[in-house]
Amino acid sequence: MTASSHRLTTGLIGYGTAGAAFHAPLIGAEPRLELTAVASSRQAQIAHDLPGVTITEPTALIEDPAIALVVIATPNTSHAELAEHALRAGKHVVIDKPFTVTAERARALTALAHERGLLLSVFHNRRWDSDFLTLAGLLRGGQLGEVLHYEAHFDRFRPTPKTGWRETTEPGSGVLYDLGAHLIDQALVLFGLPEAITADVQPQREQARVDDWFHLLLRYGRRRVILGASCMMAGPGPHLAVHGDGGSFVKYGLDVQEAQLKAGGLPGQPGWGEEPQAQWGLYTDAQGRQQHIASEHGRYEAFYAGVAAAALEGAPLPVSAAQAGDVIRVIEAAHRSARERREIALER
Repeated sequence: MTASSHRLTTGLIGYGTAGAAFHAPLIGAEPRLELTAVASSRQAQIAHDLPGVTITEPTALIEDPAIALVVIATPNTSHAELAEHALRAGKHVVIDKPFTVTAERARALTALAHERGLLLSVFHNRRWDSDFLTLAGLLRGGQLGEVLHYEAHFDRFRPTPKTGWRETTEPGSGVLYDLGAHLIDQALVLFGLPEAITADVQPQREQARVDDWFHLLLRYGRRRVILGASCMMAGPGPHLAVHGDGGSFVKYGLDVQEAQLKAGGLPGQPGWGEEPQAQWGLYTDAQGRQQHIASEHGRYEAFYAGVAAAALEGAPLPVSAAQAGDVIRVIEAAHRSARERREIALER
């Protein structure tokens, strides 16, 4: 296994949207990582996008002694099995979000990584969204005071379900595991685990086979955190609405990095992670004075920079397995709340 003091040889399993649009370019943008192999059936696309990279299959990639880091960007149901195989083969592992389908599997993988002395992280890239970084700065600066109401949404207009595994009844499918994982992770970064959760999780579109809408209410003492997503919203609502006893911050529009990556953009290029001024959030202070706050530049590249630093320098991981496991705990509690139509307490 090659993990020199300078570069970490990396293999990627999966070359769908997550692998091709996010992981491969972001791995390539980190100078301390070297993408040497990809396991996927999309051989022609890989050969075009990544000339010189070995195209293989998952077992061969995991068992390749030259590879130190395995990145898993496959459908959710395969995350745990592939990660366990890679950890038992002595590899560091990154898994695309969500970590696993169940909290039980998340705990088992976390324990295995600890037992083997290996790194295990999950790609919660939206910790480095420009609006989330901007909000975090406002909170650190105290401009909002004590936050009492935090609301975040991922809404879109997609009245006809797409084909693909995310729209099936397979475990780990649906919008709560998909978009909800991002929103929950951000809330936990800011506020930690809630005391309890109340949730409504539903399929709303006539052709939907799995949840495409959710509304979560996370309770933290006086504070309330509301997280939601819909596939039937043609008109934009705010992505973030955060209210405290010192002021409010309301933000429309989503981070630009996903669109930039899908268009072939890369970190370091002009305009990378830079939101247009029209998307800047509006801050209102306790006296009612308003100003637009310049959005910080998004930094998805920070994730793999952090992974490289953890592997080569012993730095903390950018996203720990325990943190990612808490996201799955909240998702499971939300589904249980929706089924039983009651509030579910969480052990903290």
